[in-house]
Amino acid sequence: MKGLELSEQYYRTYGEPMLKEKFPELFPKIAAGLIGSGSEVLGYDDETSQDHDFSPGFCVILPGEEVVSRREAFLLERAYSQLPESFEGFTRQKLSPVGGNRLGVIRFSDFLRQRTGSPTGELDTYDWLTLPEQNLLEITAGKIFSDPSGFVSEIREDLRTLPEAIRLKKLAGNLLYAAQAGVYNYERCLEHKESGAAQLSLFDFEKSAMQCCFVLSERYMPYYKWRFRAFRELPAFGHHAEKMEYLISSPNEAENVEKKREMITGILEDILTAAGFEKGTDPGKAAYELNDKISDGELRNLNILAAAGE
Repeated sequence: MKGLELSEQYYRTYGEPMLKEKFPELFPKIAAGLIGSGSEVLGYDDETSQDHDFSPGFCVILPGEEVVSRREAFLLERAYSQLPESFEGFTRQKLSPVGGNRLGVIRFSDFLRQRTGSPTGELDTYDWLTLPEQNLLEITAGKIFSDPSGFVSEIREDLRTLPEAIRLKKLAGNLLYAAQAGVYNYERCLEHKESGAAQLSLFDFEKSAMQCCFVLSERYMPYYKWRFRAFRELPAFGHHAEKMEYLISSPNEAENVEKKREMITGILEDILTAAGFEKGTDPGKAAYELNDKISDGELRNLNILAAAGE
């Protein structure tokens, strides 16, 4: 059973009845679901994932103290700790009394502050440029099982996709960087007979090219552990996953180099097509054209690479 399914079944079986019975006045004010870190939040968990941090449980998500007091939060924590320890063959993990738990009662403002620096989830341009997209995934992925007031769902929806100006900046910078690393620097390293450096240039190409693909797919790119898994799911680009693996896992021997060149070119062409450019367009030129489309003058005038990299 997948962790997200296990979590929801546990909530429907034990959590929701407990909250409605013991906290009828609080139930309309709080939310419940599974968000945050962990492969089960992304739906990527498997049998291997069950060797740690895998157990039945859910998040009870609280609004500010002006709505749900500290004492009420304490009572909710105590009630949660008394829920059945076993469910569907899995044992619920004990929660730490000093916090830092992935499940149980959490204050949404604290959850947001840990991942964005903002207790409200309101982000400025600098935040959008610098926040790891994994952090945004931890806020917007998973599933909310109950949110009568909508306070969690509203913020999740606001953070679900990049603002258009940030999207363009990320796309422009990463496209330029991908072309620089995958075309120019890869070739130069080979000419210098620096096979290791050539391989590093391919790693940089892939990170930036993948970022372009996620941006164009309106998806957040997860950290490296799940990047290929998520990349395979992108409808317009998933077919390149095998090529991406080949680029970074095969040696730079003469018989492989031409094949790698063709793969790099094909990946860049698909990115350019998805971005609205004609086949054969120079990636560097396209990157600057994308940057020029940014309506925010201050953001547009930042270095084109300001949002490149992850």
